[in-house]
Amino acid sequence: MKPTGVLVPIVTPFRDGVVDHESTDRLVDHLISEGVTGLVVLGTTGESLALDPDEARQLVDRVVARVAGRVAVYIGVSGAATHKVVRAIAEYDTVEADGYLVSCPYYNRPPQDGLLAHFAAAADATERDIIIYNIPSRTAVNMSNDVLLELATRANVTGVKDCCGSLQQSFDLLHRRQDGFSVLTGEDHLLLTLVSQGGDGGILASAHVGTRHFVEVVEALDKGELDRARNAWYRIADVIDLLFAEPNPMPVKYWLSREGVIASPECRLPLTSVSRGLRERLDQRLARGFGE
Repeated sequence: MKPTGVLVPIVTPFRDGVVDHESTDRLVDHLISEGVTGLVVLGTTGESLALDPDEARQLVDRVVARVAGRVAVYIGVSGAATHKVVRAIAEYDTVEADGYLVSCPYYNRPPQDGLLAHFAAAADATERDIIIYNIPSRTAVNMSNDVLLELATRANVTGVKDCCGSLQQSFDLLHRRQDGFSVLTGEDHLLLTLVSQGGDGGILASAHVGTRHFVEVVEALDKGELDRARNAWYRIADVIDLLFAEPNPMPVKYWLSREGVIASPECRLPLTSVSRGLRERLDQRLARGFGE
């Protein structure tokens, strides 16, 4: 089944320099109880590039075991060399996950035919679902809709996390996509806009916070209940700006730690912690709640 609804690229909790698996368990249970349809482990929000290989594998195993089939689990895979991405997928194919969120190669800025060949190789490496992650603001390369739609003809390329940075490109993709191919926004502030235009949901870092309202936005739009979707959106829209006021996931971790979902807001260098000013703003917004 194609991915839909609200998926959360989960943070990786740390405590005193090591991965805090107990906090991970609480976070997984919390998000599932709030109605998410899936989780992504080892995404950018999860500070995957700061994890050692053994830490990453232990985290994946822990999340998959904790989820225990309650929602979908996707494993983030990224890299600038195709053979390394293929190898990582093969190694994780022994885990009972649903598929992979595979980002466009970063830094080397491959041409469009290189992107096509890269993701074709990734799709050939597994029978599990592949969600393409197109985020030129981080990778310096923007996959064209023509290439994306060619890849979507493959049975296991089931969706895209769309962070292309262009509403025109996103709307064109929604207009031209094949049945069964999911367009999930990764631009948190565009959830209402993209889903109201036919999108299928989002993979959203800010949905760690006020999760049920993000879920309600998608569910209400799916039922054609625009007023209910707007009301849910107005409860959370201002929080998105706060959570991205400083580098992700520092603000998200601070909020989750204040709620007691995770034990510590600790990140790994080169990420640090939120500034005093942002802490005060987050505390004030957290105290107001969501008008429930």
